[in-house]
Amino acid sequence: MKLTSHDIIRRPVVTEKSMADMADKKYTFIVDKNANKYQIKAAVEEVFGVKVLEIKTANIMGKPKRVGVHFGKRPDYKKAIVTLTEDSKSIEFFEGM
Repeated sequence: MKLTSHDIIRRPVVTEKSMADMADKKYTFIVDKNANKYQIKAAVEEVFGVKVLEIKTANIMGKPKRVGVHFGKRPDYKKAIVTLTEDSKSIEFFEGM
């Protein structure tokens, strides 16, 4: 299956830490588990029209959860922290948050 840029970038991560990192031009996204750094870089540059300097990825294991007597697990996901170049414009998607 061929992944498009919008398939690779699932959603942004909106936390205090990720919002603080935006001052350093670092943006955090949940991405497709099968996407590699080259695909993530191409997707971010295509969707947002920015220049990417560096990408750091992490595979996050889902936390175990319990509802009454039933045990389950949240799904695993992949997180990407995208650092933009100094001369690149910022991503406007986050500005209103």
